[in-house]
Amino acid sequence: MTTAKITYGAAMKRLEEIMDGIENNRFDIDELVPVLKEAKTLIAYCNDKLHKVDEEIASILDTNQQPAGE
Repeated sequence: MTTAKITYGAAMKRLEEIMDGIENNRFDIDELVPVLKEAKTLIAYCNDKLHKVDEEIASILDTNQQPAGE
């Protein structure tokens, strides 16, 4: 799964599916490595998305807290 056009929600849902599959032994040994690579990519995407949103929110809040006229 590529993260180029995936939403944060869809990425989290897929990660939950992967975790559930791992916890319940639903993946064949041949599927495990590709699935773990997918999970690693999705985790990196989600972390990046959260970091960017956090920065944007901080910027908005910082802009709103500056005194008028500055």
